[in-house]
Amino acid sequence: MSKRLQWGGAPQAGSPKSPVRDTLLVYGVVSLIIILVAWVTGGPVGRALVIVPLFYVVASAWTITRLRSRARQEAAKEERE
Repeated sequence: MSKRLQWGGAPQAGSPKSPVRDTLLVYGVVSLIIILVAWVTGGPVGRALVIVPLFYVVASAWTITRLRSRARQEAAKEERE
């Protein structure tokens, strides 16, 4: 008697109501962690204060672009069907 691993048996959770907001909140928390780590370790907090907004803007723009692209692809797929 062997047990087989079954893929896809678990129900998938739906997409969040506002994925952009959720992602931006996560990036905000990560930004705060970056500043906190710089401060706790005695690192250059000034440099962290310059890097964090850049990180936030670039990561946010990337996420929004990817989410919009995915939404367009799903709309095109539904339109074809």
